Amino acid sequence: MAKDSDQLYAQPLNQIVDFQFDEQVVGVFADMINRSVPGYATVVKSLGILAARYAQADSNFYDLGCSLGAATLSMQQQVRQPNCRFIAIDNSPAMIERCREHLQVAAMLEEAEPRVELVCADINAVEINNASVVVMNFTLQFIAPDQRQALLQRIYDGLKPGGILLLSEKIAFEDSDTQQRLTDWHHDFKRANGYSDLEISQKRSALEKVMRPESLSLHQRRLGKIGFSSIQPWFQCFNFVSLVAIK
Repeated sequence: MAKDSDQLYAQPLNQIVDFQFDEQVVGVFADMINRSVPGYATVVKSLGILAARYAQADSNFYDLGCSLGAATLSMQQQVRQPNCRFIAIDNSPAMIERCREHLQVAAMLEEAEPRVELVCADINAVEINNASVVVMNFTLQFIAPDQRQALLQRIYDGLKPGGILLLSEKIAFEDSDTQQRLTDWHHDFKRANGYSDLEISQKRSALEKVMRPESLSLHQRRLGKIGFSSIQPWFQCFNFVSLVAIK
């Protein structure tokens, strides 16, 4: 296994602490998310395609919970409108530093100057303004449920008319049989990517209090109540869904 492969839960742990995006996780994050989230590469590439379609000149593009900057880079590569400003935000200092390294490498390969403003901050405290695209790629699920409505409202208020929110989330199902079935399928996906039952169980325990998925219907109702004129699911693989919400 490569040294940056995810083996954080490969050995039995005496105590399982709540999951956090610390230096250990950051070091293996690329491997972790690709082996854990079905369709992740397709989602990231498509975020850039959708951002390009709804991009407006002289506007801001936000990546909230940017992690290693994959969505930001995807937007940069696709958006061609003039005077676009890309703002990548994460509350993990370790993640921001690794993101900075990735952006610098990408800029060198493209022989271009980095065009991203990196911000280490709580996205609940960041102002959103003059935005044509806001991305939350598997981020909202880590926000406390009682803070989600207000955050989404601020995003809506900060979007230009015709702007979009690109939201990807792990979802829960209201029917218990469906929930169990999709959970089993997701675990099968992880096993097919080399995770053991011990790793799956221990990581699930670590995430239990930190990541709280909601149903697709709840997401759609909330976004509609906030004021989005169209809420369209455009991708689903097992219990992971991506939506585009248009102002």
